[in-house]
Amino acid sequence: MTGQQAPVKLDTPAGVHSFLDQYDTFLFDCDGVLWLGTHLLPLVKETLAMLTAKGKQLYFVTNNSTKSRAAYAKKFASFGITVGVEQIFTSSYAAALHVRDELRLAPGADKIWVFGEAGIQDELQLMGYETMGGADERLDAPFAADASPFLEGGLDPAVRAVVAGLDTHLNYHRLSVTLQYLQQPEVAFVATNLDNTLPQKGLKLPGAGTMIQCLVTASGREPQACGKPNQNMLKSIVAATGLDRTRTCMVGDRLNTDMRFGADGGLGTLLVLTGIETEAGALAPSAEHPQPAYYADKLGSLYEFSEIV
Repeated sequence: MTGQQAPVKLDTPAGVHSFLDQYDTFLFDCDGVLWLGTHLLPLVKETLAMLTAKGKQLYFVTNNSTKSRAAYAKKFASFGITVGVEQIFTSSYAAALHVRDELRLAPGADKIWVFGEAGIQDELQLMGYETMGGADERLDAPFAADASPFLEGGLDPAVRAVVAGLDTHLNYHRLSVTLQYLQQPEVAFVATNLDNTLPQKGLKLPGAGTMIQCLVTASGREPQACGKPNQNMLKSIVAATGLDRTRTCMVGDRLNTDMRFGADGGLGTLLVLTGIETEAGALAPSAEHPQPAYYADKLGSLYEFSEIV
């Protein structure tokens, strides 16, 4: 089991070939593994093409809630990589599934208040839900309780859930209106994910969890999180793909989300060092998170060493 022995570094042809032989399916985190912002990491295209040529099944599992699956497919295409929407699982999609399948809210009747960006709204609307908040430009205005169009006449009684995620337009207006809905006991509180930070080309930036913590502190409520490492996300992926957990490897750049997600789900785990974590962190035993079974300097290492016979 992951964590019972020191992680193995994939830095030899024999090691990489042995690793690849163990798995039929790979789940990839995106930010920090495939790219950093708009910068594609080295040899990613070659690695994905190599895995596909070997008959491996590839899926992409991201906690980034700002984009829908369709938008992610377009981002892949911008790098010259063809990925179908059915291969992509985002935390915004996982949150929409939670609203539909766990909360059992009724499309066309129940509304959702969104604290976050277009990715959340897009996935909820594809399931037939009417959303409020989110990317609505009226929320960009300075907040005044007696002037906010979202508070005039009182709260909308049809809102039955708040779905919260990363919001790069975070302001007092968005926080204030969201808090009003969270003070209603009949309104569910759902988080896309709780990552405190996210990587972007040499920077560590505030993540969804940092923003959602403001709502937790103000409301005194804890959300149901839907992204990694929550196992409901893996259950949805297994149900959609039929993958064999024993022959599947989770590839990520974070110990507390990606590696926890894989280890808790009975998957193999590979940590790459192009995002949040360092080699020292990967090798240091911790009670807070599992160690990876394998680690590599970058995802492209799989291609580099697999080409050496």
